[in-house]
Amino acid sequence: MTFSPRTSRVSRRSIIVAGSAAAGALLLNPVTAVAAPSTVGGGRELTVGAGESLTVSATTRLSRLTIASGGSLVAPDGYNLTLTVGGVETGQLLTATGGTVTTIQPGVYRGDVVLTVAVANPIAFGSLTFPFRQALYVDGDGVSRTKSVLAGVVGGQVTDSYARNIRLQSTGEAYNGVYVAGGSYALRSPGVAFDGNGRCDFVGYGAAIVGTGTTTTLVVEDATIDNTGVVRTGVIADGGANIVVKNSTIRVKDGVLPSDYRSTVDTSVMESAPWMLSIGGNVRATNLLGTETRASYVNSSIESENWGALSTDNGQDGTLTAINCRVANTGTAGGYGSYAIGNATENFLGCRFDVASYATINRGGTVYYADSTRAAVAALNTSLELGLSARELAAIPVRNTVIDSKRFGVMWHGAGSVDISGGTVLNSRTATFLDKGQQVSIVVDGSGGARLNPGNGILVQVMENDDPGPQMVNGVLLNTGVYTEPTTAASKDSSFDNTAAHDTDAVAAFTDIRLKGDFYNGMRGGLNLVLTFTRSQVEGVISATTTKHHIDSIGADQYLQLGEVTNTPAAAVNNGVVVSLAAGSRWTVTGTSYLTSLTLAADAVVTAPRGRQVTMTVDGTTTAIAAGASYSGAIVVQAG
Repeated sequence: MTFSPRTSRVSRRSIIVAGSAAAGALLLNPVTAVAAPSTVGGGRELTVGAGESLTVSATTRLSRLTIASGGSLVAPDGYNLTLTVGGVETGQLLTATGGTVTTIQPGVYRGDVVLTVAVANPIAFGSLTFPFRQALYVDGDGVSRTKSVLAGVVGGQVTDSYARNIRLQSTGEAYNGVYVAGGSYALRSPGVAFDGNGRCDFVGYGAAIVGTGTTTTLVVEDATIDNTGVVRTGVIADGGANIVVKNSTIRVKDGVLPSDYRSTVDTSVMESAPWMLSIGGNVRATNLLGTETRASYVNSSIESENWGALSTDNGQDGTLTAINCRVANTGTAGGYGSYAIGNATENFLGCRFDVASYATINRGGTVYYADSTRAAVAALNTSLELGLSARELAAIPVRNTVIDSKRFGVMWHGAGSVDISGGTVLNSRTATFLDKGQQVSIVVDGSGGARLNPGNGILVQVMENDDPGPQMVNGVLLNTGVYTEPTTAASKDSSFDNTAAHDTDAVAAFTDIRLKGDFYNGMRGGLNLVLTFTRSQVEGVISATTTKHHIDSIGADQYLQLGEVTNTPAAAVNNGVVVSLAAGSRWTVTGTSYLTSLTLAADAVVTAPRGRQVTMTVDGTTTAIAAGASYSGAIVVQAG
């Protein structure tokens, strides 16, 4: 059976949505009552019986909708159907775990009931197609009345260039708030509250706000986004878009995963954090996708319960920026401030990080932590086309970046670089820099007051990658691997030179800074730790080590043990430690240190704590430490 009510022509230039959808609002996509349903007490009612399937061919307003068990409502081919009650999207759930389609559930719906028939917005990703439904669809021509679910837009004003003071709510699943796919658009003071699961944050299916496409510029200001649900992301930037979020609050909380969901890294069906990164949770606050996409957050708060607050993923050459923002994880399952992949550039100026596991996980990005100086912010305003006015720029206070992590500072499970400058302070309960066997670059300039404060006294920890990786099970990549601690000693690779720097090594340079802590290289395979100190004071152990996890076998139930190792300083095998004390530097040796190369500038000093004496052997021979000299081989430096 098909219902097809009359419709009328409405201007698409401007919409004023006052009060609620029930208040007779003027909508771009007109809402009219269906003639076929029965009229009871002046209202319109529709009942769908058991085993009955009705096609709704046009947007329909009712006072009561009853769907019996086994009954269904569907839209015509090429269209989507969305149920709202009192302006709140509701009643629609995904039909299967890993599926993409939603259906309206049996039940009784009363009040201002609207069934919106909108032109389909199918988005392909991998082998799947996601049938997006969204309250507001915008393209280069402005708001599309045919693709929007305008009965879900409550309050405020909507035009072809901006929406102001609108409220969007959902208690269903896989429903989007605002989807911008072209042109320039502004969201001013929107409020979004979604409670219910999304489906895929690699396309933004179920997100509050999505901006996508190379012609898209989306400015979001004074927004409040408060979502609860699996992958019910706050903001998605995709496809080369330029997204700028100002003076906003983005908060997401975990939902309940389907009972038959299996942890996977297959991005088309992935709905939870990969536990192999030693994090948990099932929703990220934001995600940046696609090629050369830009997402910038200014004077905003970005908070996830677990998993991640700011992320780049499944893209290339993107730019993620946060200026004077709060970046936080509030849960205990583990999470990160940012994730960097695909040659992404991430800029954090004047931010406050309060994170559960890592400030950043790096797998192929370049990350900067610095101060929000006038010059730095103005430069990003120009290069990233942030559109900040002179007045807005002047109102941004100059701040340093402060990172507080309940576990590590920065972790690498892929090649990447980190640059720390200005007055940045990085406080972590465990190692400041955790390198899981990757080619990394660390640059720390302490001339502006930067400080590194590892709670466990380890500044740099290099170790084997303990990510067990996924396993292919019935054609699906499932996170069922188990890490097992090696039981044999590392054997020497005669082709690897552990006394020299290589392009594939872990390289760190520290300038104008006072450091207290240890530097350990616990790799078994060929990777050297190359350290350069310039005008810096270092107090600690710098050594090759053998590492051991606290437990010998780590699976999904023990994921928080990943990255947690103890160190036993030992002679290098394939894990050289190459140290250069450049001009004005001093190393105070606090314990036995095994190096493979040591170079001192003319004014560099190696010493021991007060009351102790430093000694060195090279290939077993006692050797004086002389300024301006270089040493190579099996070097042991001790403070006796």
